Amino acid sequence: MGTTVQNDTLKTMQKTAAQRKISGSEALMMALVAEGVDTIFGYPGGAIMPVYDALYDYRDKLNHILVRHEQGAGHAAEGYARISGKVGVCLVTSGPGATNLITPIADALMDSVPMVCIVGQVAKALLGTDAFQEADIMGMTMPITKWNYQVTSADEIPEIIAKAFYIAKSGRPGPVLIDVTKNAQFEQLTNEFINVKCNSVRGYRPKSNYTYEQVEKAAELINAAKKPFLFIGQGILISKAENEVRELVEKTGIPVASTLHGLSAFPASHPQYVGMLGMHGNYGPNLLTNEADVIIAIGMRFDDRVTGDLKRYAKQAKVIHIEVDPAEIDKNVKTAVSINADAKEALQVLLPLVRKNDHSQWHAKFNECYQQEIEKVIQNEIYPTQGGMRMGEVINMISEKSKGQAALVADVGQHQMMAARYYKFAHTNSFISSGGLGTMGFALPAAFGAKVAAPEREVIAVIGDGCFQMTIQELGTIAQNKLPVKIVILNNNFLGMVRQWQEMFFDNRYSFVELQNPDFIKISEGFGVKAKKITEREELDSAVEEMLASEVPYLLEVVVEKEANVFPMVATGASVDEVRLQ
Repeated sequence: MGTTVQNDTLKTMQKTAAQRKISGSEALMMALVAEGVDTIFGYPGGAIMPVYDALYDYRDKLNHILVRHEQGAGHAAEGYARISGKVGVCLVTSGPGATNLITPIADALMDSVPMVCIVGQVAKALLGTDAFQEADIMGMTMPITKWNYQVTSADEIPEIIAKAFYIAKSGRPGPVLIDVTKNAQFEQLTNEFINVKCNSVRGYRPKSNYTYEQVEKAAELINAAKKPFLFIGQGILISKAENEVRELVEKTGIPVASTLHGLSAFPASHPQYVGMLGMHGNYGPNLLTNEADVIIAIGMRFDDRVTGDLKRYAKQAKVIHIEVDPAEIDKNVKTAVSINADAKEALQVLLPLVRKNDHSQWHAKFNECYQQEIEKVIQNEIYPTQGGMRMGEVINMISEKSKGQAALVADVGQHQMMAARYYKFAHTNSFISSGGLGTMGFALPAAFGAKVAAPEREVIAVIGDGCFQMTIQELGTIAQNKLPVKIVILNNNFLGMVRQWQEMFFDNRYSFVELQNPDFIKISEGFGVKAKKITEREELDSAVEEMLASEVPYLLEVVVEKEANVFPMVATGASVDEVRLQ
């Protein structure tokens, strides 16, 4: 909705509201429109029914997508937020409706996703009585939200909704939950609706807190470094600092590596891009972390999957950390210079202070490592000469056929790591996955959320056979809304990542990881989604082309090698320079 149209709509609504009393439920609708919301993912029920009744009259302003499970609403809102940069919104009822949102809320907090969850609650008079479908969702979600609030009066709604959106999207983004009692939904506002704009909240100050001297010190370290190494995370995408990062890299000659969530923030084809950090990241970035003399980390939090054993992590390096969340600075890795700021803002100050440089000898070491990785891992993974199809081979084919332009939504497991490793991202903001929480079942609902937000983009969900069965019912949402999402199931009839660990660290004791799967093609077609299954390598090329050419939702099941492993790998508790190639 354009700004002018939005303002005209608000004026009309406010004029109408001034002429009559409005209910809390309608005030909620008006507040959402005032925040620029255009899409809601939800599932109705008793305690939220007055809001859904009000929503009936706002169908021309608010697109509501009926999911098949409240968890699907939360993950869809995450996918919508991740690709659009806007706040994702979900709407559910009380009790089990609200508790079914707990997993996506926790997921959104870990992965810094702006989301507002509006849940119904029993009437104020019934609170604490164990009434039908009452649950203490406030207590349950307090540790996993940026803020939560229980609305018990209709008059609170305009201000609380404005605060919710401000908190969700400012500073380090994250989820907010608003619990609305049923009486507040029915009550009439005693005052006319006021379009509240929130620019601050008492006690919450997500502002940059650094000095110019800190930036100067960072520049001095960068300019004097012999083996500098730049790490970029999702903060680059959130702050839209892709151009500034590229300018920094090209000016200084520093090699750059990405975290899992930082993928697509920097072009995979760029000569100074050396790959992905982390447990299943590229060989060079992991190995050479413990050789760098200066590490510049921007918009990332030194997660344990990146650092490995902290006692042996980058002890030789002076660390510069640029991070918007002060709680992440010096939490895991001690810094020589910390800059508590939005990535884009900090880089704009830093760029004039760094000198043009060349680190070709240092780059050569990364190239040597990459050649070893090609010979021992990559070649056999994307161009195998025997055995069944490999996950990397499938992802590489999809990457080539889509020219790296698709938005890839990956679930959690071996297929996630293969998607991250072998898709060559050519378009910014193109990789969506559950990182911090590692939520199986994330991809299918997140993919249709992303497609709603960006209908012009090709959205491909890459899912394992185990993950797919966690949220398989959301095929109904995709079919009902005619969303042309492309779904790739990489089927090895195993919980693959757990099986890999059992093979490597538990003496091949495969404890409850083999799956007897249903007929995914029949199920997909039963929901009304076109589907195809392939088992032979010779079918792959044409099958991927057919999938990408489809103008309707399409599911492609690919039967892959049953007991293949993901390498390189940094085992839990190992140092990053103990990365294994096999």
